Amino acid sequence: MADLKPIKLYSHLGGPNPPKVAIILEELGVPYEQSFMEFGPSFKTEPFISVNPNGRVPAIEDPNTGLKTWESGAIIEYLIDQYDKDAKLHYTSFPEKYEQAAWKHFQMSGQGPYFGQLAWFTLYHSEKGLTSVTDRYKNEVKRVLGVIDAHLTKTKQPYLVGEKICFADLMFVTWNHFAPQMVGDDFDFEKELPAAFAWRQSMEERDSVKKVYADIEKAKAEKGKGGH
Repeated sequence: MADLKPIKLYSHLGGPNPPKVAIILEELGVPYEQSFMEFGPSFKTEPFISVNPNGRVPAIEDPNTGLKTWESGAIIEYLIDQYDKDAKLHYTSFPEKYEQAAWKHFQMSGQGPYFGQLAWFTLYHSEKGLTSVTDRYKNEVKRVLGVIDAHLTKTKQPYLVGEKICFADLMFVTWNHFAPQMVGDDFDFEKELPAAFAWRQSMEERDSVKKVYADIEKAKAEKGKGGH
């Protein structure tokens, strides 16, 4: 895809949703440039608010088509439709097409909100020690991972929709990256949910995932040295 102009990906050094998009871009070989934004007024004012009315990241601007869009799930749908013409990361057959859609929606409605709330109440909420709250979300994290583990154990397949990795698998990577430390030392992910753990590890070893996290660490280091 050397003839393509780079897509602009609005990102953040700490959030899990922008790297979700970056992983898909890496997998598809679509050129892109990340703009790592700081939380603050720039999220809620022009020109960014015209890219994402919700004032959050990720968002993209694609100079190849003129599209500006936001929300990680919507961005990934667009990237698959526009740039995965060879179906490298998606199924077109029945019923696999709808199975991958179900897992996509489970990631956005199940994993993202529950993992995100656990992160918020553990790391950022002003009132600490709300164990009834954090316990609820820890249990939901375990439940979500348990759904995946039971499915993979039952199907005996390496991925959510069979033998082939698809975008729905990759959408789970970034929140799963932090899952063990969010839940705590009393939860042995590998022992309790071995199928889900092996699935997670197989994606952590992909070149695309390693590249995205290496880019984040590089940007953090540059910021620490006073870079932009």
